[in-house]
Amino acid sequence: MDIASNLFALRERIATACARAGRDPASVTLMAASKNQSPEAVRTALNAGLTCFGESRVQEAKLKIPPCPSRARWQMIGHLQSNKCRDAVALFSMIQSVDSLALAQELNRQCDKAAKTMPVLLEVNVAGEASKFGYAPAAMLDELLELNKLPRLEIHGLMTIAPYSPTPERARPVFRRLRELKGECEELLGAPLPQLSMGMSGDFEIAIEEGATLVRLGTALFGERPRMAEGETEA
Repeated sequence: MDIASNLFALRERIATACARAGRDPASVTLMAASKNQSPEAVRTALNAGLTCFGESRVQEAKLKIPPCPSRARWQMIGHLQSNKCRDAVALFSMIQSVDSLALAQELNRQCDKAAKTMPVLLEVNVAGEASKFGYAPAAMLDELLELNKLPRLEIHGLMTIAPYSPTPERARPVFRRLRELKGECEELLGAPLPQLSMGMSGDFEIAIEEGATLVRLGTALFGERPRMAEGETEA
């Protein structure tokens, strides 16, 4: 596992994708998707120059974050259950997976108790996959103004996960539609939304060409993800 070499290669690929799109590479944040990775792997990535990490499970994050250096910045990128909101508010600097008004309201309550304001992204299931979480686009637009009224949450943008395909180009319509949805949200809110979190190890270059400001890279950075221990769940 040569994280530093992988990171160098990924930054080169990000720069090349940005050049194709006429973008500044500094406009794209590389997030290390650290699900099932050890604190040691996180330290190695930190020493290589990364500071932004994404976790998919609250329970795993509760164990992993405390032994890691404090300069790491953690975001929630997996599905969040309402009963985990208190812990999520304590652990993360951003939550990327807000997918319902009810969840947002519970996050707002927990943020109020903690006297904290939480930046959030709204997760949109652009492709309508039954196996994935996220707002349907129309439902997200319908609830946007109510979401924006929650005083402890700051909507910074949108997030999506494209359907898996061995052909990355097939993800382009999904990423393009999320960018269009961001524009529709900005019109409704009368304010810019700076973040588009889209693109993973298999398709991040297409996402960058379509406007991604944050790409979530796990396998391409760390190598094949370690398997969960026996008895461990996704909760």
